Amino acid sequence: GAEHKGDQWFKKRLLPLNLDAAMQLSYWLTNIFIHRSKMPQTTPYSSKFNPSTYSSSHSHRQPVEENYGGLHYRDNKLVSGSLEALIQLLVPTVDYYPDRSYIFTFLLSSRLFLHPFELMSRVCYLCVDHHRVGDPQTDKKRIREIAPKIVQLLTEWTETFPYDFRDERMMRSLKEMTHRLAFGDELSRRAMQRLIQRLLRKLTTLGQYEESLATSSAAAAAMDRPLTLKSKQQLVRREECVLNLCDDPFVFAQQLTHIEMERLSYIGPEEFVQAFAQKRPSDNHKSLFSKRKVSNLEAYVEWFNRLSYLIATEICMPVKKKHRARVLEFFIDVAQECFNIGNFNSLMAIITGMNMNPVSRLKKTWNKVNTDKFDILVHQMDPSSNFYSYRTALRGATQRSSTAHTSQEMIVIPFFSLFIKDIYFLNEGCVNRLPNSHINFEKFWELAKQVSEFLSWRQVICPFERDRKTLQYLISAPVFSEDELQLASYESEGPENNLERDTRRSLRSECFF
Repeated sequence: GAEHKGDQWFKKRLLPLNLDAAMQLSYWLTNIFIHRSKMPQTTPYSSKFNPSTYSSSHSHRQPVEENYGGLHYRDNKLVSGSLEALIQLLVPTVDYYPDRSYIFTFLLSSRLFLHPFELMSRVCYLCVDHHRVGDPQTDKKRIREIAPKIVQLLTEWTETFPYDFRDERMMRSLKEMTHRLAFGDELSRRAMQRLIQRLLRKLTTLGQYEESLATSSAAAAAMDRPLTLKSKQQLVRREECVLNLCDDPFVFAQQLTHIEMERLSYIGPEEFVQAFAQKRPSDNHKSLFSKRKVSNLEAYVEWFNRLSYLIATEICMPVKKKHRARVLEFFIDVAQECFNIGNFNSLMAIITGMNMNPVSRLKKTWNKVNTDKFDILVHQMDPSSNFYSYRTALRGATQRSSTAHTSQEMIVIPFFSLFIKDIYFLNEGCVNRLPNSHINFEKFWELAKQVSEFLSWRQVICPFERDRKTLQYLISAPVFSEDELQLASYESEGPENNLERDTRRSLRSECFF
């Protein structure tokens, strides 16, 4: 059921290998204060993002079930709760602060049930207004006592989910909270001001990045027109092949890694939830995500498609067979270096480009290449048994990263479309609410585990030296469309049967004028 449905969605949305389709990827996650001092504080994470025990070993003993004011625990692990109780569990008090793993998990998943600005309003009320007694001195004393923990909570929120605050209502609530804290504590007011300054710098950087993506997309759209054979020959003479730009596979793989890690770094964790969250019928206002010029998650999927087509273009473009063979060998070596680095997304894009029909049919070219290394890489990314070989390699890279002594050893860049597919299956395979209307928090522990692993990969700084010319080429070099690739392939190695001859004749009539 869910897996079959997911495969159909996955093939249609995430692996179209079509530059236009990539841009169409749609956006895709009572008062209990008196009880909290007695509640279990153990969560599925022993530290912030350690592996969850959500799918742990089967035990013959009877699990211990406990309930606290709308929250249900099993063996000291929170497994479900009402939305109201979960919100109140997020709110700090003088002698209580929520576990960091709970903060992340709830902030990540809560947007499936209410908008972040609604949650912010509830948190602000429960932190301050709920405890006012009307006496200025008493209120001031209470705010001074709770203020540091409120600042800490808002710091974690703005640092981990900064894009939530692109909504003007969120920023307004944040500034109002600054004024409220100033009533009781000058130090907390200053801390809030610094928090807002950091947040604004981060959002400014995001806006600049999205502007650059929009500019690149516009430039690519301007070049997205049929190329004549004459223009193809001019391109070959101008740049004969990519080897004239960079002939070192390791340096080329490093530049690919720069682009991958930059684009990963701008993907907000909430995008993985939003990608599959359906808009509620009661939502009559614009979503906070509507303010984004370009979805960073969509842009990353588009990058994968562009790289695949770029690889195929470079292989099909040279007129001479020996030149095509050299380019093919070069990209096999680049793919090997990507694997060694831990850049599995570029690796898969390169393999995908080489497996496209316009490239795979170039038998005379392939016959001049030793494909042993390529065959091993293809096996590593083989989709059989749910990508077993790749998942084994990914675990190895993740383990290397956790014990790394250098920043290069810390690099892990997953095959991104498969990563999204895993999250999709988790979302489809488990209900959000239980029959008693409780929120299924076991599901969200597991979701947080997967997304937090992505965050650990995202925060690594790329250690390689930048090669500006190669980076510019990777981002802006023109690529052939599917039809242009097919035609270039036929011009390089002629049709082998009547069907291919008819196809070439049709393509020539469409691409030449």
